[in-house]
Amino acid sequence: MKKDIHPEYHPVVFRDTTTGYEFLSGSTRTSNETVEWEDGNTYPLIRVEISSDSHPFYTGRQKFTQADGRVDRFNKKYGFKDENAE
Repeated sequence: MKKDIHPEYHPVVFRDTTTGYEFLSGSTRTSNETVEWEDGNTYPLIRVEISSDSHPFYTGRQKFTQADGRVDRFNKKYGFKDENAE
């Protein structure tokens, strides 16, 4: 690899702004904000809007309401009736 062309890789703390969840990971990002971590060291703080703590795929809180509406519209458009509906 060529020297002096790659960014510095260092530990940073990521904070989910939605839930407040924090985790320590390596990154090339830097920040003017710092936070003291559990080990007593101070690390740069990167704020993120979505992490594994708040993303619907990982939390299981996905919204399925739109899918139901699409099925109903399809059935209504093509004249299909739900035999189980009263």
